[in-house]
Amino acid sequence: MSDANQSLTLRAPVAGVVVPLTAVPDPVFASLTLGEGVALDPLDECLHAPCDGKVVQCARTHHAFTLKTEAGVELLLHLGLDTVELNGEGIEPLVVVGDHVRAGDPLCRFDADALALGASALITPLVITEAAGWQLLPSKHREGERVSLGEPLLVLTRTAIEQSDTGADGPLAERRVTLALASGLHARPAARLRAIARQHSVNLTVQHEGSSDNAASASAASLSALMNLGLTEGATLKLTAQGAAAEAALDDAECLLTTPEADEHSVPASSTLASVTLKEGELAGLVASPGLAIGPLVSYQLPLPTVPLMGEGEAVETARLKKALLSVGEALANAEAQATRQGQSAEAEIFAAHSAWLEDPDLAAAAGKHISDGRSAGQAWREALDGEAARLAASGNTLLAARVADLRDLQRRVMVELSDDQQAALPELPKGAVVVADELTPSELVAVAAQHPAGLCLAGGGTTSHVAILARARGIPCLVAMGGSLIEAANSATNESVILDAENGRLALSPSAAQRSEVAERIDARRYEAEKAQALAHEPAMTQDGREIEVCANIGGAEEARLAADSGADGVGLLRSEFLFLERDSAPSEATQREEYQAAVKALDGKPVIIRTLDIGADKQLPYLRLPSVPNPALGVRGARLWASQPELLETQLRALLGVTPLATLHIMLPMVTEVGELREVRKRLETLACEMGLEARPRLGAMIEVPSAALCARSLAAEADFLSIGTNDLTQYALAMDREDPALTARADVLHPAVLRLIQATVDGAKGHCPVGVCGAAAGDERVALLLVALGVDELSVEPARVPAVKAALRCLNAAALADEIPALLALDDATAVRQHLSAWLAQANQTDITTTTLERC
Repeated sequence: MSDANQSLTLRAPVAGVVVPLTAVPDPVFASLTLGEGVALDPLDECLHAPCDGKVVQCARTHHAFTLKTEAGVELLLHLGLDTVELNGEGIEPLVVVGDHVRAGDPLCRFDADALALGASALITPLVITEAAGWQLLPSKHREGERVSLGEPLLVLTRTAIEQSDTGADGPLAERRVTLALASGLHARPAARLRAIARQHSVNLTVQHEGSSDNAASASAASLSALMNLGLTEGATLKLTAQGAAAEAALDDAECLLTTPEADEHSVPASSTLASVTLKEGELAGLVASPGLAIGPLVSYQLPLPTVPLMGEGEAVETARLKKALLSVGEALANAEAQATRQGQSAEAEIFAAHSAWLEDPDLAAAAGKHISDGRSAGQAWREALDGEAARLAASGNTLLAARVADLRDLQRRVMVELSDDQQAALPELPKGAVVVADELTPSELVAVAAQHPAGLCLAGGGTTSHVAILARARGIPCLVAMGGSLIEAANSATNESVILDAENGRLALSPSAAQRSEVAERIDARRYEAEKAQALAHEPAMTQDGREIEVCANIGGAEEARLAADSGADGVGLLRSEFLFLERDSAPSEATQREEYQAAVKALDGKPVIIRTLDIGADKQLPYLRLPSVPNPALGVRGARLWASQPELLETQLRALLGVTPLATLHIMLPMVTEVGELREVRKRLETLACEMGLEARPRLGAMIEVPSAALCARSLAAEADFLSIGTNDLTQYALAMDREDPALTARADVLHPAVLRLIQATVDGAKGHCPVGVCGAAAGDERVALLLVALGVDELSVEPARVPAVKAALRCLNAAALADEIPALLALDDATAVRQHLSAWLAQANQTDITTTTLERC
């Protein structure tokens, strides 16, 4: 530092030959998306610090180091290109995170020969990734010039930008939590965290306790900073809030970060293929949305809108950018509202996350810096989002990398507002094409979907991306992560049709005429069956041996109740009332609850509606209900056990339920019942309240079977209950001692395990002659499992509304008595895998397999 701390000199970290950063044979560096700087082709075998600073990041593979100066400037030194693939071989780190270094101190030694054999180049970029109010002066060194170790290389000068004080007044509060989000702190929870800070008017900071450096912290005001922490499940965090409502904000933040996310957009089981055996002319990919498709391979490429490179002055361009951001923000808000009205929760959630990102102060600040450097508003926004996209792509976190497409979507939206070619049309695609792209943004996917493609193939992307979620919601077969060879194939494609098998993760580029004909027949059969199932959705589901099975819907509120009625559901088998209690500062009032319950009953128009009383605990927590911390919440105070300590919650809910008319169609279901005494206690309280309210009618009262003790004591429960409903998710979890929230155990926590099936059988046998038994767990929506459940004696299945027609269609083709004869053999098998194989073989022999292909035609 010199000239009264107004300049910062960076010295050559190694003797070498100067390479302009734009000439580096790597697009991430050459495009300056990571920042400005220079590169050296090293002539020595030791990398040194270019200035005084603190080591804030050391790559796991030792090939990259980040230094932070006292003035806040951050510098990345990247030894060679593609050296991450070497996994540290040939590199000896000499510093660790937290070390303070002086200019010239050694950072690492390396074996140039070893690196040259494994890396694409030894060229070593020095990049200013965070300028912190400093500006890089033009370099005096020319391309090809040789510099010595320690020779002045770059000079930065302080700009006139003043940093405003954003500190908040009020008390300061802290709390430590363990992150329970399976996918880490990604876009949606980050947006919600920022909303919490705004709602309570506090400054909220998240710090990763696993690091000793302040660089591992971020303000909740910035989505980018939060996501760049790279936080994964299990990380220990320190939350700090300052403001009058600091404690309330921390309550909400803790609830958000410690409550595992519901699996609302689950990835198909085939999305991760351990090994794919390819035939000649086939490409592999991950299944993001299952299905089959045939059509011509068509490349989709949409250039960014044209914007001026240089601007007309900082004041003019800043105003233009602000106006464009406001316009896009309004469009996103309208799109979110419309999606919400149409019940498209996935789309609404994505638009909300985009809105939050659009308001990100870090992105705005980055664009502002580019404007102050002379760029136009459109070019400044483009470069700001290029930089953020590069950081996410390089994060090593697949979920964060999957958000790059969302950034590109925002990039395009704002640039359109600032471009003269706003009317640039989307490429016109032939109907029924298999569309190929490097990646698609969510808005591009919506536009492509409007042209009715047969399927999608993406070179990049991931199964957790928003595009994957939208493709699944629309039923468009989609493969992702197919690599650069996909683009090459599309560029050389003929007009002949390809086969997209988005079930086994394959794209056949040159199928034979016979293969195309066979797949076309399967697609036609599936389409016919889906249409026929929908046409018969409102008809009863009668098995071939004469049993009528009710197929009801699992819902989360009145809006979904209307969807359930439209789908042909015979009623509501599970209304999860806890959704009324979540995302609130206090419990909903009796009137609020009654209004929601009444709307659901009205939507079903006389069909039964089963409403589960509050099921809180384990994976669902309330910010205003602070339950004591326990080692294993799944075995703690939850469900029916909560009523002893929180009787007012049950009292208010029961009054709200009793206020619904007509009570004849309303059924109340108690969660997590372990013994008959819990059921009797609630029935007694229900009777007292009904008398106080002067009611003559009484709702039916039932219990959920979610724990082994309830299944084994089903006879005594059935003598007291009006109905029983099996929650297969929890029953499987408790029977197999496998946490349903642990992704490592997901595949093994299978309802078809013989032990779980025996508990279901025990429940049905115990209830026989006393009350009906239903299943409201996720297993009911799996057609094959649903058939076995009915063969076991289950009377009612409750599934997601969209699954009702297909499940009914499957049941109409079932001879339940014949499958019941096979149950002893199934229960004698060793594990769930064996049961699945045996069940599939039996169904195939009985012409019941592949319900989605030809079964309806047979029926």
